[in-house]
Amino acid sequence: MEKEKRANIDMKQYGMVIALIVIFLIFTFLSGGSNASPMNINNLVMQNGYVVILAVGMLLCVLTGNVDLGVGSTVALCGATSAIMVVDFGLPVPAAFLAALVIGLLAGVFEGFFIAVLGIPPFVVTLATMLMNRGLTYTILKAQTKGPLPASYTQIGAGFLPSVKIPFGDKDLDLLCVLVAMIVTILIVLSELKSGAAKKKHGFSRMSVWQTGFKLAAILGILWFFLMKLALYKGIPVVLALVVLLVGIYHFITSRTVAGRQVYALGGSIKAAKLSGINTSRVFFWVYTNMGILCAAAGIVLSARNASATPKAGDGFELDAIASCYIGGAAASGGIGTIIGAVVGAFIMGILNNGMSLIGWSTDIQKVVKGMVLLGAVTVDLVSKRKADR
Repeated sequence: MEKEKRANIDMKQYGMVIALIVIFLIFTFLSGGSNASPMNINNLVMQNGYVVILAVGMLLCVLTGNVDLGVGSTVALCGATSAIMVVDFGLPVPAAFLAALVIGLLAGVFEGFFIAVLGIPPFVVTLATMLMNRGLTYTILKAQTKGPLPASYTQIGAGFLPSVKIPFGDKDLDLLCVLVAMIVTILIVLSELKSGAAKKKHGFSRMSVWQTGFKLAAILGILWFFLMKLALYKGIPVVLALVVLLVGIYHFITSRTVAGRQVYALGGSIKAAKLSGINTSRVFFWVYTNMGILCAAAGIVLSARNASATPKAGDGFELDAIASCYIGGAAASGGIGTIIGAVVGAFIMGILNNGMSLIGWSTDIQKVVKGMVLLGAVTVDLVSKRKADR
């Protein structure tokens, strides 16, 4: 009988997850455990929810071999629009959210038109959008903060899902967090068993039992740590539910649909994509239009989190979103990257920001560190790619 082939854990695939854990543990030591407190874990989610949303959309732009420099100012414009509709015009909150989404859609269509139809380089178009939308934000806000926003508005950025507390020693746990952790654990284990059975049936190499067990233990350990910390605080934030929903949708789009495969094909080689019959102009158009809609979602979440809209909102968000994609394993040349990788990259950036703030590092030093991390991630990707090509 032929001996079954065994596969090893792909360290490149899980390298960023390992890096995330290591960075978190370093700041746990440096902050005396402050960054692992239930309150701080909750803050980490709320402070980075909009960055994750932007990173999801930015990944599609990066996959085409480009970026969108206008996301920060579009976030500010959409948040300002929504706040003005509520505060100045007295519109219901859902109508204000719809207005923000329309503005985001129009901003995305504007970029998509110049990039896809007129063939203007994305760098130039998005740089122009960054300047125009920031100017429009200052204009409609009259360089002033718009707020305070009502509780029904701020719920999406600072609220929590309905909570039922159960006793846990001398503390209370949120029942929903525990149930979600249990359900996700079952789904992950079943998925791993199904994947292993399918590989065995078709004769593909599989990881050994101990490697599979190690991988599951690491994944489930992170899951339970994260949700138990939230359970000890106020439960699951609304923004976390929104982020999980968006990540699930876009993970499906990029991995299971024709539209997603076309984005990867375009990033791999635009000439080959055209020769294979892909309408590259249409791909560019929907990718940048989609980015505008996600900017609106991030703008709503940010203004809700701050309970107001400010002219400088979203300043530098484009850099965090782009860095999240590259740190998460996306290739600078396009065609390589995953939604989950971008999410992991966003949380690495979030842990860095949060940890450095907790231990009292200045914002100037924080920028230096983030720049070094971004440069290191891209350098490792390019060096490993060159070695593979030899």
